[in-house]
Amino acid sequence: MAESLFNNWDSIVAPVRNDIVFEDRNKAYGAYDLRKNHNRSVTFALIITAASFVFAVSLPAIIAWIKNVTEQVEVPVDITPVDLMAPPPLDETEPPPPPPPPPPVMETVKFTPPVVTDEEVVDDPPPVQAEETPQISTVTAEGTGEEVIVIPDEGTGKVVEAAPDVPLSFVEQMPSFPGGDLEMMKFLKNNMSYPQMEKEGEIQGTCYVNFVVEKDGSITDVKVLRGVPNGKGCDKEAIRVVKSMPSWSAGKQNGRPVRVYYNLPVKFTLR
Repeated sequence: MAESLFNNWDSIVAPVRNDIVFEDRNKAYGAYDLRKNHNRSVTFALIITAASFVFAVSLPAIIAWIKNVTEQVEVPVDITPVDLMAPPPLDETEPPPPPPPPPPVMETVKFTPPVVTDEEVVDDPPPVQAEETPQISTVTAEGTGEEVIVIPDEGTGKVVEAAPDVPLSFVEQMPSFPGGDLEMMKFLKNNMSYPQMEKEGEIQGTCYVNFVVEKDGSITDVKVLRGVPNGKGCDKEAIRVVKSMPSWSAGKQNGRPVRVYYNLPVKFTLR
């Protein structure tokens, strides 16, 4: 067999040598392909390197040629003279345009200069403000500021009741569990049991519970905003544990206890 530059026995990537080395072996392995295509890869790399070198050497000449061709291109300029026509003569018989309307007159008050006199000026006394009518009762007592005042409607004679005590979402001082959030997490951990059906089905997730912390710290109106997917037992257990919580520290607005909405995430995790 005639020897060539890349196909001789001394070359480790020669096809003849590769066939002997990988005889009775898995030729789909990467080493066989690398050896087989080595010569082609080297030739391709040499061609790219030579082309890049020729382009880099010729780049200044190409730039100079493009610049010379650009300078020789002439842009046609239209220099046709324009004949400006004279304006039409004025018609002396046409009446002049009417004058513009006068500006609007603003309302003003004439300033009266003060008069100096020796006579004593008597000013009218200020009106006396009527005192508020007190609430009539059989006992004299000092108010606490939290009482509800019922005002009669003079037009219909009916009694207008005060607005209902609606829970708030955000207040100056939010309600808190006795001892803080860490104690609340301990309470949930010690009092919550994983539902057996969800435990066997390996159902996990977070149940978001919403409730109202009353003025006395009690928990009311417990409901699930978003439950555990396919885990109704987890939702019921979260509601049970929240209802069994001790009294909280009530939320306050302007220093007074108020009813406050509270959202609590309860996590169910299998370890």
